[in-house]
Amino acid sequence: MPEIHWEEPLCGEGANCFRLGVDSGGNGYIAVAGQEDRYLTDSREALRNLIRDIKAGKADHLL
Repeated sequence: MPEIHWEEPLCGEGANCFRLGVDSGGNGYIAVAGQEDRYLTDSREALRNLIRDIKAGKADHLL
């Protein structure tokens, strides 16, 4: 398991909280807060685009 440096949880309206993380290799990670052992990983750019879409309301059903 890579060493992931997690940011503070980001929470939307209600109880939709997730965390973003990075490792020393430049990979990006996203996980539901409290379940960081079950994460998705991709490039930082791909996850950045996902977060932008969530914030724009395009993918709020994913949370």
